[in-house]
Amino acid sequence: MAVWAAIEGAILQMPRCLNLTLAGIVACLVVGCATQSKTTLTSGRRISNVRTTAYTHSEGSGCHNALGDHLSGRHVISAASDWSHFPVGTRFRIADTNEEYVIDDYGTALIGTDTIDLYKPSRLEMKRWGVRHVDINILEWGSEEQSLKVLAPRCKHRCARQMVAALAKKKGKTIAQSSSNRPSL
Repeated sequence: MAVWAAIEGAILQMPRCLNLTLAGIVACLVVGCATQSKTTLTSGRRISNVRTTAYTHSEGSGCHNALGDHLSGRHVISAASDWSHFPVGTRFRIADTNEEYVIDDYGTALIGTDTIDLYKPSRLEMKRWGVRHVDINILEWGSEEQSLKVLAPRCKHRCARQMVAALAKKKGKTIAQSSSNRPSL
């Protein structure tokens, strides 16, 4: 309290021009601190209006995700995306339904989009979901490095090659640099 009184007294004794200058500097500092830089995708962030679709194991992809594990329809549900947009391991919750998903799969129709394909255990549930735009809360951001590790050996497939190229571009590498680390067959 005494410190503020001393500061206030000192400010009142300054010439008016200096007071206005000081007020301008303080205002700039306050405004500068109040503005936010562009946020990166990290845990705890809400992403609005995400396009979602649904898929099921009977659509030809089988019962396994891209990691070789069984698709999960339980506590944490499997989801697919373009891994250069939502990397493998990204955990999120749909705001409206409170369902928790993890990105553990990808699909050719998702490449180059921000669409997330949600696993549903039955064809009926898949059809009921249809296409929806939802808000999601990122619980944990996945790993681009892990995505590259899984995708690199699959570069003979166009969709894997496209995701690797997009991820490598984000990292500032060329495709040749990222694929040269792979053992030749």
